[in-house]
Amino acid sequence: MTASSTPLLLLTLLGLIVLIAFSSGTEVAMLSVNRYRIRHRADAGNGTARLLDRLLRKPGDWLGANLVIVAAANVFASAIATLLAERTGYHYAVPAAGALLTVIVIVFGEFTPKILATAHPEAAALGSARIYRVLVFLVRPLLTVTNGMAYGLLRVFGAVKRAPAGQQLNTEELRAVVAEAGPMIPARHREMLLSILDLERITVDDIMIPRQEISGIDVAESWDDILEQLRHTPHTRLPVFDGELDNLVGQLHMKRVAHELARGSLSKERLIELARGREPYFIPEGTALNVQLAHFQRNRRRLAFVVNEYGDIEGLVTLEDILEEIVGEFTTDPATVLHKDIYAERPGVFIINASATLRAVNRALQWRLPTGGPKTLNGLLLEHLEAFPAPGTRVTVGPYEFEVLQVADNAIRTVRVRPAAAAAPSEQQPASG
Repeated sequence: MTASSTPLLLLTLLGLIVLIAFSSGTEVAMLSVNRYRIRHRADAGNGTARLLDRLLRKPGDWLGANLVIVAAANVFASAIATLLAERTGYHYAVPAAGALLTVIVIVFGEFTPKILATAHPEAAALGSARIYRVLVFLVRPLLTVTNGMAYGLLRVFGAVKRAPAGQQLNTEELRAVVAEAGPMIPARHREMLLSILDLERITVDDIMIPRQEISGIDVAESWDDILEQLRHTPHTRLPVFDGELDNLVGQLHMKRVAHELARGSLSKERLIELARGREPYFIPEGTALNVQLAHFQRNRRRLAFVVNEYGDIEGLVTLEDILEEIVGEFTTDPATVLHKDIYAERPGVFIINASATLRAVNRALQWRLPTGGPKTLNGLLLEHLEAFPAPGTRVTVGPYEFEVLQVADNAIRTVRVRPAAAAAPSEQQPASG
């Protein structure tokens, strides 16, 4: 080459550095871009997004083209830098040019474009989509040859081509993906997705309404008492039993009762007939919530009785209870209402219905009461007290002090709870029966 070609070599070297920068930046952008957003834009009719979506579906093509570009650019840039250094005639020009080229490539060809692409991945990926389409077309023959040579070399050394490993994620991996999604998923939606994944770890025992809290119609009572209960019940479905809950007659839908009342044809016999039209639905204790949700859907039921190994009814679980595990408590004012069984007496002090499940209390107040044993607050306190308490009894569980306010029917009904550190030493009383 003549001396007159030196400016051309400099321009070529500059172009190769730009090509390296393009390759580095767009690779990061293509790997970082939100594929679901690109797919949405493609479905909406954006032509560039459709092209990018097709490229992202076959990463081997554009990554191969990118590899060819960056490898060739680095090799030729190094050769041109060496040639230009030799033309200077200085003794240490070649190593000095190599060191300078290394710094330039790292700063301007790698770090800077990658930082920019990380900050604006969608714009960079969409802007380079058409370029990559041409590059993939141009280098495809070369990629075919190089891939054949690579696989031939692997076969020489005994390596075999295997099918890609399965890409299915287990529940814990899905939970990690959702938890780390960050701003891509709104916080409320992220909580719901995590709750859905948690359903397989929660059983009906954790959320069921305990036996003593189940509202139902006892046909052994007087007709006037039954009518009074029917007029004031907040429930749309009620179990009907004879004398005790284990003697179930059936289930009653209040819509049908309202129709009978409007016609003036409702009697105790008619009530029992209506209840027998819907047989009780029983499920075993320990059933996972995701399994029970599928059973509710398949059997077209909304209410089930949880029974133990002896067939005795332990509690009641409804479809609404399971849905609340996903979306949270159904309230008219979620900003002010913590839970239907929890009342904020003052900051840090709460009045709680002791029949509330420990999961519900933990969920509403962000506490960590133990859930490995008893499922309700009443059961937890009785376990710690080891005796039936009188009103005013105090007991400390973890960092919380519970004061029994009401007891009835061999169960704690309501308690006041506050952080144990907030209770004055003079107020502390030993647990007593």
